[in-house]
Parts: sequence; C-alpha cells; structure tokens
Amino acid sequence: MRRFVQQVKDFASLTHHAARQLGGRRFWIAPLLPALWIGFQMLRLVIRWRDSSYTQPDAQNILIGSPLTVLAVVFGVRIVAGEIDRRTLEIAYTVPGGAQRIWIAKLAAAFMMLLASEAVLVALTWIFCTDVPWSAMYGAMQGAIFFLALSMSLAALFKGEASAGLVVIVIAAFIALFFQSTNVVLSPFWNAAATDLESGLELLGKTLQNRIGFVLVTAGIIALGFRRAENREKLLG
Repeated sequence: MRRFVQQVKDFASLTHHAARQLGGRRFWIAPLLPALWIGFQMLRLVIRWRDSSYTQPDAQNILIGSPLTVLAVVFGVRIVAGEIDRRTLEIAYTVPGGAQRIWIAKLAAAFMMLLASEAVLVALTWIFCTDVPWSAMYGAMQGAIFFLALSMSLAALFKGEASAGLVVIVIAAFIALFFQSTNVVLSPFWNAAATDLESGLELLGKTLQNRIGFVLVTAGIIALGFRRAENREKLLG
C-alpha cells in the first residue's frame, strides 16, 4: 500500500512538473485564457458583428470547442518537441521508467488543464450566451483531445513545434471548411445538437459511431506518437 501511495505521489509530482513545462511557471493561467474568446463573442453581439444571439448548436464548436482546440494544439506540440527544442530530450531518456513516463505525465497534465479550461468556458457560455447540453461538452473535449494527440504525434514526426503547428492548422482548416459545413459524422467536431435528424434512434447511432470511432482513432494516434517518441536514434539524429 505504501508503495502504491508513493507511486501516486511521484506521478503527481511529475505531472505538476509537466504542467509547468507545458504552460509555463504560471501554468494555472493557461486554462483561463480561452475565456477571452467568450468576451470577444459577446463583443460581436454588442457591436452587431453578429445578427442573432447564440443558441445550443453554437455551444459545442463556436463557443467552447474553438478556443479549447487551440489550447490543445499549443500543449500538444510541446509534449515531445518541447524537449527537442530545449535540448533536454537526451535527459528524458535517462528518467527511471523510460521517457514514456514523461509523455504520459505531460498528456495527463494537458488533459487536466483542458478539463479546467472547459469548465470555465461552459460556465461563461451558460451564463452569458446559451444553454450547454452534455453532448456539447463531450463533443468539444473530443475535438480538443483529438488535436492534442495529433499535434503531439506530428511534432514528434517533424521534430519541431512550429512545423507541427502549421500542419495542424492546415488540417483543422480543411476539416472546418469541408466537413463542418455539412456536419459529417467523420469529423472530430461532429455536433449532435446541430443535426437535422428526426429519428432519435438514428441520432443515437450516429453519435455512438462518431464517439467510439474517435476514441479508437485518437488512441491509435497517441500510440503512433509514443512509438515515434521512443525511437531515440531518429529523434536525436
């Protein structure tokens, strides 16, 4: 039991250190930054850059998902490539338990900060904009986690934060332009509240197809990213 408690303490300490690496010394500020997006959306209404008020279908992607995904990409490119850019990657491979412990701790830290950020965004959206259904909360986090995993893996592939960030921006823009207009179930941003399906059974089927599918896809991307990150010769070469 003592050994288990000590392992939990060690992982918590490592995760805290990982959060500082991802978000800086004042990492607790990072989850609050997306709240500025809600302020901007409210300003759009005040100065009439937007004709109508926000509704439930707008909650998932426009109000919550967009800033959350940007934050996820910022964290994602730093998980592996941050060690490369700081020239501390070789040290990471000497950590007891392997470098994978560091990647897992960074993923855990990123997830917890994203969770905190989503809580802030949901509260502000509910207070100032519109109701937020549970499906919107999950959908926004799904898109963010997908791009967290994708940006981590691409940063490990390209061995740099900037190059991976540019590629992720292109991919996100492609999805937004070609998938989001029709709300295709293959999109990580698929929004159950924005569908025109009349059958509840059909909506449930589409929802399960999207949610389960992207759990598997995201897990696969993380596994590929870890495999690349563990290839010491290529990353240090």
